[in-house]
Amino acid sequence: MKQFVWFVFLQSFSLFTFSQTQDRVDFTQAKIAIRVLPENKRISGQVIYQFQILESVDSIFLDTQNMEFSEVKLNTKKIKFLNTKKAIVIKNKFKKGQTYSLALSYFAKPKQTVYFVGWDSEEENKQVWTQGQGKYTSHWLPSFDDMNEKVEFDLNITFAKEYEVVANGKLINTTESDSLKTWYFDMEKPMSCYLLAFAIGDYKKKTSASLSGVPIEMYYYPSDSLYFEPTYRYSKQIFDFIESEIGVPYPWQNYKQIPVRDFLYAGMENTGATIFSDAYMIDSIAFLDKNYVNINAHELAHQWFGNLVTEVDGNHHWLHEGFATYYALLAEKELFSESYFYWKLYESANQLNALSQGGKGEAITNPKASSLTFYEKGAWALVLLRDLVGNKNFKQGITNYLLQHQFKNVTIEDFIIQIEKVSDVPLAPFIEKWLNSTQFPMREAKEFLMKSSQEISDLVQLQQELIPITGNKETVLKSYWEKSNSNRFKKEIISVYNKSLSEDFLRNAFITEDVHIRQALAVHLQQIPENIKTEFESLLTDKSYITIENALYKLWIHFPNDRVAYLEKTKDLVGFPNKNIRILWLTLAILTKDYETENKWAYLEELRSYTSPRYSFEIREIAFQYLEETFEFSDTNLLDLINATTHHSWQFKKFARDLVDNLVLNNSYKKRINALKKELNEEELRYITSKLGTE
Repeated sequence: MKQFVWFVFLQSFSLFTFSQTQDRVDFTQAKIAIRVLPENKRISGQVIYQFQILESVDSIFLDTQNMEFSEVKLNTKKIKFLNTKKAIVIKNKFKKGQTYSLALSYFAKPKQTVYFVGWDSEEENKQVWTQGQGKYTSHWLPSFDDMNEKVEFDLNITFAKEYEVVANGKLINTTESDSLKTWYFDMEKPMSCYLLAFAIGDYKKKTSASLSGVPIEMYYYPSDSLYFEPTYRYSKQIFDFIESEIGVPYPWQNYKQIPVRDFLYAGMENTGATIFSDAYMIDSIAFLDKNYVNINAHELAHQWFGNLVTEVDGNHHWLHEGFATYYALLAEKELFSESYFYWKLYESANQLNALSQGGKGEAITNPKASSLTFYEKGAWALVLLRDLVGNKNFKQGITNYLLQHQFKNVTIEDFIIQIEKVSDVPLAPFIEKWLNSTQFPMREAKEFLMKSSQEISDLVQLQQELIPITGNKETVLKSYWEKSNSNRFKKEIISVYNKSLSEDFLRNAFITEDVHIRQALAVHLQQIPENIKTEFESLLTDKSYITIENALYKLWIHFPNDRVAYLEKTKDLVGFPNKNIRILWLTLAILTKDYETENKWAYLEELRSYTSPRYSFEIREIAFQYLEETFEFSDTNLLDLINATTHHSWQFKKFARDLVDNLVLNNSYKKRINALKKELNEEELRYITSKLGTE
């Protein structure tokens, strides 16, 4: 009866009641041992927590999402517990000042946070990886959906020995038993639970070291050995610069970077172990268009801003994302020039200003603000703060802030106090304008850019000079073009004012041979005059996959008599990891009359094959788009699409569901999808049935 009354009490008052008392308990250490079971997507594990009682309490709890417990011990003795499926609650007279040990043996079948990629198909690149995203580690480990609980975690993972396992901390040992291997990882310092992570796959690695002696481990697929250098280019320089610029030693034992397939985001800054999307595993040509440098620097900066000091809650998210974005920009400035830095700030200022002008501006202190606000407006706030208090004071304030609050949780006020102390500058006006206001201070941003960058000052002057001109603007544009030595400035002229430029002007722009100016021509010219056809054709051999993709499509459209020549010239190109050029090429080859008629069916089959779960969701999405626009979906494509509606990437899932919504408006497709229901799994069937009704 007592157990029943207690259960009713819990259901009535919820675990919020316990969260109010959990601050009387300090969990200090966790010894974790798990076995990852990919065939049934389960985790079998044991965790032993050490904790101290700060004030006497009669219960403690841990967050546990849909877990089963086979045994729970308090100080080595079995104890009764309550499993609410969201938490495990231990009722006991916990006495102030005493230290306890809590051991839990459990099974988990995570609905999120642990992703088993490739295990439902015959593909070779099978992986398991985690993404805690703030508070969801409790799906695979009894833990805390709270950033404010920091614990020193040691993690042992058992898996098939032919794979590589990577996790937080230093690998101190491995053991083997038959077909299994156990990896033992040690952490020395405490961290928030959401930063606990592991990745399992077929990996090789190369190791470097920072100037300060920190081991840097860079992982890659064996098949991607040629992509290693361009992907990890500047990694050591980035590490050395950021550690020096921040002024506080890197706080963890080592630093690892691990690519995974179908990652939910660009990257995630797990403590000492960044996991990132393998879409950034690129070759040297792709490096010019889309590289890992910014993500590399951003996730590394988080090791201080987010991991060493962690926000109390989402109201203070600027302390994570704004700071990481800012230091990544500084790293790019160091690598690529001041010009690069100021142009990136100019681009983000325009985006933020457009958001404000559209009535959608957000305060940085709004916990529900968009990524654009937290990241870009957050970085801008730091740029202007440094300009306000001075370089020396800013750097000293950063150092003091990190050392004062290391391995703790922080608020924006904690940071502001440190900056005010060293600078003696009252920051209330700054806080109101940059943090609390929903408007982006475009005037201040523009003034800063104009005083800092002659190129942007020239651009603003050009814009002002063009305002009153209603007729031919080329004379003014040409004057600025000729006196500028900045290719980035010239790219802006092509991007914004190309409709005002003559054929002679455009022809001369091609002659610059700058890859970025030529890319702007490929992307922004909507019409290709006959007189610059030859110049435009030269874009097909540029060292830019964006340029080639745009040039191929536009030339194919504008000059039908030369389609075969364009296809022959680009026949062997693949493009980015998402196969952007290859998928476009296949589509155009199929549509081109009299081009390799005998191969058209093979080309269509290849195009259709790219919707398969064997491929990354980026490849699948592009293939779905081309097929929808130009060809009919096969039954296999429809099954692949239905499969995509349950994908773990919410962006791709939304794309697939939107496409299904469109298809079922077509009665023919609706009937075909209905006929395929018998081939669906339970989750797919449930979703499609909801779309088809009772048919």
